[in-house]
Formats: sequence, C-alpha cells, structure tokens
Amino acid sequence: MVEGRKSEHTENLGNHGGRASSWLAVTVMLLGTVVAGYGMTAANWTLIWIGAGVFVVGGILALVFDIFTDVVIDAPRAGLNAEDHR
Repeated sequence: MVEGRKSEHTENLGNHGGRASSWLAVTVMLLGTVVAGYGMTAANWTLIWIGAGVFVVGGILALVFDIFTDVVIDAPRAGLNAEDHR
C-alpha cells in the first residue's frame, strides 16, 4: 500500500465515540469515585457512602442505557499483507 492512499479496508473503520447517555452514566460513576476518594482522604464516612451511592446510581444508569452496545467493531483486516504494516 502506498502512503497517502486509502485501501478499501481502511475507509470505514467505524468509531468508538459512544452515545451521550453512555457518557452520562460513566460521568456519574466517575463523580461517585471522586467523592468517595475525597471522603477517604478526609476520613469522612458520610462522603464515602454518598460517593458509593452515586457510583451505584451510575452503574444502574449504565445497565439501563446498555452502554456496552456502544462498541463499534471496525472493518476486518483480513487480506492485508506484511508490506502494508511498514
């Protein structure tokens, strides 16, 4: 394959961006992790449990939004030669 030219195998590889609802679920879980982590450093059990609760809510959102269906499998790479990887 000549550099600068696309083959039929590389034109439609899909993307892994995800939906906004999936990012919301992940953001809620991240927020819960941050709150619980801060609670641990501040030795505040209330913040730890609040963060854990927020994380569980994010996990429930992830199940409801079915975030694992966002993965896009790209085009198969069958037929590529060793020369194409240089």
